[in-house]
Amino acid sequence: MATPSLLLLVADGRFPAGAHAHSGGLEAAVAAGRVTDLATLEAFLAGRLATAGLVGAAFAAAAHRAAKPGGTDVVEAAGPVDVADADGSAAGGSAAAGSAARSRMLAQLDVELDARTASPTLRTISRRQGRALLRAGRAIWPDAPFGDLPATSCGIHQPLVLGLLCAAAGLSRVDTATIAAYGTLTGAASAGVRLLGLDPYQVQALLVGLADACDRTAADAARAADDPPERLPAAAAPLADIHAEIHATWEVRLFAS
Repeated sequence: MATPSLLLLVADGRFPAGAHAHSGGLEAAVAAGRVTDLATLEAFLAGRLATAGLVGAAFAAAAHRAAKPGGTDVVEAAGPVDVADADGSAAGGSAAAGSAARSRMLAQLDVELDARTASPTLRTISRRQGRALLRAGRAIWPDAPFGDLPATSCGIHQPLVLGLLCAAAGLSRVDTATIAAYGTLTGAASAGVRLLGLDPYQVQALLVGLADACDRTAADAARAADDPPERLPAAAAPLADIHAEIHATWEVRLFAS
């Protein structure tokens, strides 16, 4: 069973996964004049939580579910998936069958998350962050089922790696969704201090004010993870996609995204 310290460790911005290098789209929003002060930063964070936060948390929770025994037994559009439990405990099953089922589920999740990420730049960023998180996860939890992630040349989306990592750490599905949702807030909030010169105490107060919304988002995402991959949340922010593509063309920038 996970301890509170493990939850804090994985949620910590200092966890070696490269999150500090990303502003969550805030740098482009600031340059466009859409975020200029505490009030507009709060609106930006709330919008990010309701879109990228919900989607990322749901997919992280779904990957966490896939990592658990029986977690790949979901009903798809074509009917039930006839596979062994992830621990190979189903009748006639095996560890290999469980691993194959988990791999298929994770591949489905990866495709579905790709479809929900309209910006090619954001797809690349998510996969780049996934590679960084996977490197940390393999070093800390070498026995985790990271080998079941689909093999791709461009890497796996960050929320899916996070789901497996949290399962390996013994964290719950709700813990996993909370870490994912929380991460969409803290990176952008920290970037706001650097980009706008805001008072860090007031920015932290904004995060406290968003805590209940973050918890609700995580709870919604954790419940949604019971659905098949194609029915997971698909909340979008078209302006954020546009900003991401513009930001990628800059020759000089403070953050990678």
